[in-house]
Order: sequence, then structure tokens, then C-alpha cells
Amino acid sequence: MHEVSLVAFITGATSGIGEACARRFAEAGWSLVLISRRRERLEALQQELGEQVPVHVAPLDVTDHDAVARTIEALPAPFSAVRVLINSAGLALGKGPAQEAELADWHRMIDTNITGLANVTRLLLPRLIATGSGATVINIGSIAGHTPYPGGHIYGATKAFVEQFSYNLRCDVSAEGVRVTDLAPGMTESEFTLVRMKGDASVVDDYYRGTQALQPHDVAEQALHIAELPPHISITRLEVAPLCQQWSPFTVLRNDA
Repeated sequence: MHEVSLVAFITGATSGIGEACARRFAEAGWSLVLISRRRERLEALQQELGEQVPVHVAPLDVTDHDAVARTIEALPAPFSAVRVLINSAGLALGKGPAQEAELADWHRMIDTNITGLANVTRLLLPRLIATGSGATVINIGSIAGHTPYPGGHIYGATKAFVEQFSYNLRCDVSAEGVRVTDLAPGMTESEFTLVRMKGDASVVDDYYRGTQALQPHDVAEQALHIAELPPHISITRLEVAPLCQQWSPFTVLRNDA
């Protein structure tokens, strides 16, 4: 039986950056509360990581406010003193321009990336504040939050929300000893892209061809670094991108007719 120590609460914990964070924090000895919609993956991860550290799992759709409230209220006592929240649940859908996008995809991105993040953050804040100095909220943002690109439309807008929400949240809770970071990755090779392309592996392969993209564990390493800094140090925003990802020049649309 493991003794519960520092507790990290991680959403989107069964794939991509969320899963990588679960694995990296377990390696570092953190106790885990893992949240995901996919029960089977959660239980498999609990069985695996539970050999290293205490792990509590909860199948949950973060967009369901009432379900989030019940899950947090029902946290077993050893896991209730959450020190770090990692809001990793999020997605992008579709690759075309806004005028060709499916409205249902827009709604799902808004519901997950904004509403879900807001639900979990607000309902966990009292526990983070009670934990005291060094408690940390790590919101997984994106460079898309301030770098527009064709096809980014709603996804980029949701990540702009994450960035600005992180800044404003920091203003409110820093006096309580709680730190807030917008951890904003660039191109990261994970299931995220396959979901965005709705299972079209050929498009995904073409996207990553010839690149050395970030891997989820690269981002997880930064999350652990943020979480384990001395309590008086707060990283407001950390943007991390692969060396191969560069800025593009401005595009000028010309009418040559």
C-alpha cells in the first residue's frame, strides 16, 4: 500500500500530453487523480502506474458540470489535498477553413477546451487554495492561442481563452499562494492530430513527415518542472516548440486583375 504524498489531478489523462504527464509525475513520486472519458484506458493506466504510486481514477466528461462536482466531492481523503491541477483535456477538430467547418465540431471544441477547463478549475480551486503555498494550476494551451493560421479558427480561439484565463486567474489566486501557468506547446506528435483529422492517418503522416516534432513526454517534462519549482517562483507562460517549427512571413492577398 503506497502512502499518498503530493497529489496531481490530471484531466485528459489517457492520451497525448495528459497521459505523458501521468507517467512523468508517477516517475517523480506524485500521487495521481486521473480523469478521462475512457474507462478502459483509465483502468489500464491505474493498474500500470499503481505499481509505482497511489492512483485514483474517475471516468468523467469534463463538460458535465454536475458530474465534475460529484467527482471532486467524492475524492477519497488521501487524494483530496490536490497540489497541482493539469488541465490537459482538449481537442481540435477539422482541418478546413471556417466556411467549410461543421458547427458541431466548433461546439465540441468550445465545450471541451473552454467549458470543461472552467468547470474543473473552478470546482478544484478551494482545494488548491487549502493546500497552500506551491499549489499550481497548469493549463495546457497552445502556440495557436496567439499565432493564427488557416484552419485554426475556433481551436485557436479556444486556446487564446486559455492564455487569457490563465493570466486573469493568476491575478485572483496568487495572494492565496496558488500559481497559474499557461503551458503552450507547438507541433506535438500525438493522438491529438489523429483526432483532429478524424482518423485519417494519411493526412497525419504527411503532417509530420520530415519533422522532429515534440513528443508528449517533452511537454510533460516541462509540466513537472513547473510543478516542482520553489513556491515563490511562478512561470506565467511557457511556450515550447520544436526547432523545426518556425514563423511564416506575412501573407498579402493581391488583386492582380
